[in-house]
Amino acid sequence: MKEKVKTNASSNSIYGLGFIGAVIYYISHATGFWIGIIGVLKAIVWPAILVYEIFKYVKA
Repeated sequence: MKEKVKTNASSNSIYGLGFIGAVIYYISHATGFWIGIIGVLKAIVWPAILVYEIFKYVKA
């Protein structure tokens, strides 16, 4: 039997757009090469940073 797996592609596209926006933001504000590399790494994990800051704000 074949099982159909439903995926939510809209969340992938939202994450992708957020990633591109974060990369553009961090690279445009970078003052050097290595700061730009750190910005790309931050852009990869920006959702985790966002959730952490929200939880810290609401003290959950």
